[in-house]
Amino acid sequence: MKAASLNATHDPAARSWVASANAGGDFPIQNLPFAVFRRRGESDGGAWRGGVAIGDEILDLAALARCVPFGGEAAQALRAALQPSLNELMGLGPSALSALRAALFESLLEGSARQSMLIDCLVPQADAEYALPATIGDYTDFYASIHHATAVGRLFRPDHPLTPNYRWMPIGYHGRASSVMISSTPFHRPLGQRLPAGADTPEFGPSARLDFELEVGAFIGRGNAAGTPIPIASAEQHLFGLCLLNDWSARDIQAWEYQPLGPFLGKNFATTISPWVITREALAPFRSPCARPDADPHPLRHLEDPSVRAAGAFDVQLEVLLDTAVMRERGMQAVRISRTNFRHAYWTVAQMIAHHTAGGCNLRPGDLFGSGTQSGPEPAEAGSLLELTAGGGKPLALPGAQTRSFLADGDRVIMRGWCERAGFARLGFGVCEAQVLPSPVIHPGSAG
Repeated sequence: MKAASLNATHDPAARSWVASANAGGDFPIQNLPFAVFRRRGESDGGAWRGGVAIGDEILDLAALARCVPFGGEAAQALRAALQPSLNELMGLGPSALSALRAALFESLLEGSARQSMLIDCLVPQADAEYALPATIGDYTDFYASIHHATAVGRLFRPDHPLTPNYRWMPIGYHGRASSVMISSTPFHRPLGQRLPAGADTPEFGPSARLDFELEVGAFIGRGNAAGTPIPIASAEQHLFGLCLLNDWSARDIQAWEYQPLGPFLGKNFATTISPWVITREALAPFRSPCARPDADPHPLRHLEDPSVRAAGAFDVQLEVLLDTAVMRERGMQAVRISRTNFRHAYWTVAQMIAHHTAGGCNLRPGDLFGSGTQSGPEPAEAGSLLELTAGGGKPLALPGAQTRSFLADGDRVIMRGWCERAGFARLGFGVCEAQVLPSPVIHPGSAG
């Protein structure tokens, strides 16, 4: 696996002429993540186009292209980023993306001769609204955290929490791309079948055990031809970047329907992602060894590469905050209920890509992977309420004399991610958040 190497864009001493980029927030000049945006409230809605975060601002790439013509691969990549989705940019591969990143870095660097031209290309993030970064053709959700798999498995199979295949391959299922939505989009509590405790007949109605799942999303860059597996050694050349992802889950619907074919209505109603995609190159300083214990079986050949074991993981700190309608009414701040790290994942993104294509599956630019719920080894590092409340049996205490076993209507879940390491600038992922709305009204005769 060829990891992105360090270069001038990772220099921790680099500062931008955009003052807010130097204030220790999520988006310093060393980050430069991509999103699709437009100005909020424009009379014609504005055109969706690519943008790059710098401090509290967005560098409007359409405006940039009109005033600063880059050359070579950077120019090709910039043209691709002017579309209402980033699929074309993602498909160009790492060389073109690296050239654009270097050109953007030089243009935004303190002392750049282009400052006077680019200052009018900035849009305050507070004035922007976001669309999905890509047209997502396919979405696959994995199960990459052994701590999550063990904790959940123990609830149902105390003696054998892990299935026999878990340590041998990345487990995943094909999700529903149509219900992937951008951060801040509210969604309705799902309806579905569930089997009440002690009952013989299922009932149809709103989920009573709605949950979040703290995940990392991975966007595919270059695809592969059908029937041509991607070797593990080059798998990351097909990774565009990472975002935050919340794969909402209706645990009661899921428990009734998942056998024999796996997740369906319990998962397909909503998946929320953050708008900013942090490129693989930006994350180069924050790589870590794979978390696989030495005593565990070695992966099979299509999943094994020395560089994956040495630096296949991403050191991304993750946290979940929750606020409720009562908390907002009383002016209370959201409370953190979990904090963990993506480096604890048992299976790496490279291994997910290699295994996904091992049978000949063709990935396409803009395809989305979910990592599966990311939980750490300690109870406070659990990435779902299912784990944090021991299956609902030990409710969380919240401000305002409230408790939660699972989510209530009006609850808002907020996820954040960031990378920190001595000798490098801190990078952030922004926010992935959404609020739960009540279920749609069931009209008489519409459901039994």
